[in-house]
Amino acid sequence: MLGRDVVAAAGRAGHDVVALTRRDLDITEPRAVARTVLDVRPAAVVNCAAWTDVDGAEAREAEATAINGAGAGAVARAAAEAGALIVHVSSDYVFAGTGDRPYVESSPVGPLSAYGRSKLAGERAVAEASPRHAIVRSSWLFGPGGRNFVDTMLALAAERDEVTVVDDQVGSPTYTGHLAAALVAVAERGLTGVLHVAGGGECSWHDLAAAAFAATGAEVRLQRGRTADLGRPAPRPAYSVLRSERDEAPRLPDWREGLAAHLAASREAVA
Repeated sequence: MLGRDVVAAAGRAGHDVVALTRRDLDITEPRAVARTVLDVRPAAVVNCAAWTDVDGAEAREAEATAINGAGAGAVARAAAEAGALIVHVSSDYVFAGTGDRPYVESSPVGPLSAYGRSKLAGERAVAEASPRHAIVRSSWLFGPGGRNFVDTMLALAAERDEVTVVDDQVGSPTYTGHLAAALVAVAERGLTGVLHVAGGGECSWHDLAAAAFAATGAEVRLQRGRTADLGRPAPRPAYSVLRSERDEAPRLPDWREGLAAHLAASREAVA
């Protein structure tokens, strides 16, 4: 989902892009990663590969960490050997989410879940492997071309008369089209260190579903739920809004603009 948008954004910006799927390159194979990156000799590497199954990671943490942790380090190491900047995508799940103020780059980390621990391991592996690294934390991604909350909710609305969505998790929904352009900008400007880049504003999952239903005219009753009632294996941060304390960090449009852009792109894809 994000990778496709990064390829498109880099292409629109006039860059030569080499895009590798998992079938082309498995980032858990360090030697293959090193050979491939050295062969291409890129100016920058944007790593969008990740284990994203949050609940699945609870039972398979070693596998998640092999991708999100060691795999991310392998990509960063290969980029460093090729003289390239590594742009690595991380997550709001590196935070505990127990506060009520937005997290900035210097906020203390404290992941609650195996997925969050695997993403934090990746941040540390990337920082250790390459002095020229940008670790971009984002959150609640949605966009065309991949499984995401917005499309899931719209599919449920088409099948059911009533949908229940939790209202006790608050974050920063982020449209991948907006994030992709920001990642390209980070690479172009050679920004380094940790950066928070997420959709503007904040809302709950319930709010996001309500906005999606309203924008599409979905005729479905939307009920409020609680996270504890779901019985999910992985704990979620209750409040994981991301903001940046760095003036040079890219600022994304409000999440509502991202939702509108996603719905427009989805309509175009169907047409």
